[in-house]
Amino acid sequence: MTTETTTESTGTSGGVTTVYQVKGMSCGHCEGAVSGEISTIEGVTSVQATAATGQVTVASESVLDESAVRAAVDEAGYELVEHV
Repeated sequence: MTTETTTESTGTSGGVTTVYQVKGMSCGHCEGAVSGEISTIEGVTSVQATAATGQVTVASESVLDESAVRAAVDEAGYELVEHV
């Protein structure tokens, strides 16, 4: 499993927005499953998953531990695609 991640400062309260590419999402249920698992990670403030593009945008207080994100996506039954 791999992750495509783009990380940038949002400019608000030192938050970070990270975009992950997730393989296997095809519907709203998939989006909800991935979002639900990632939202349990400490420091995550919002999650938006889009099945059409396979992208998951995560806002967090600081940069997240990639292994925690990978584990959450695995738990939901999907696969992260490699960093770019």
